[in-house]
Amino acid sequence: MNCPENEVSELTGRRHEIKKELFRKSIHILSAAVPFFLHIAYWPVISLLSLVVVVYCISEYARIHGRKIPLISTVTALAARKRDEDRFVLGPVTLSCGILITALLWKNDYTIGIFALAFGDGSASLAGKLFGRVEVPFTDGKTVAGSLTCMLAIFLSSFAVSRNAGVSLILSLVGMVIEILPLRDFDNLLIPVCIGGLASVLL
Repeated sequence: MNCPENEVSELTGRRHEIKKELFRKSIHILSAAVPFFLHIAYWPVISLLSLVVVVYCISEYARIHGRKIPLISTVTALAARKRDEDRFVLGPVTLSCGILITALLWKNDYTIGIFALAFGDGSASLAGKLFGRVEVPFTDGKTVAGSLTCMLAIFLSSFAVSRNAGVSLILSLVGMVIEILPLRDFDNLLIPVCIGGLASVLL
């Protein structure tokens, strides 16, 4: 039976974990603004995103070798999961590359793919942390609540762009299946690229 000190410690740890997840997923959700800027200045935004990836990789290499770069290293440390401690934090790279590849491959439908990443994947983990009680077997801790939230978010964001309920439902189901796989940070690549590509075929 847990003593009060252990219960307090567990509660504090859970709150800290949720705060980190809120910070991480706020970055995901903010990426929903990228299509707006791509519509205004496509190639400058592509160039800027590419530069962000390069600068971040240099910063991470410096950080894991004990040399912190102001702001970037601090933000990375705040967003890093426990599994990423003292390791190269890959999430921002796969997030940026997922957006870049989607924008380059699907010039007519990148908005749907990027929205799926921003809102679908962005909300899934947070919902799982807050409300997830039932885990999906063989998925490295993914929860039913998180997966259903992902599906709903992708459906709503896809419908907002396409106004096609049938296609939006297909996209949301495919997005949920990708999100539920134990891909770690690589779902940042697969979700926008696959959803954007599928949207380009179906719409």
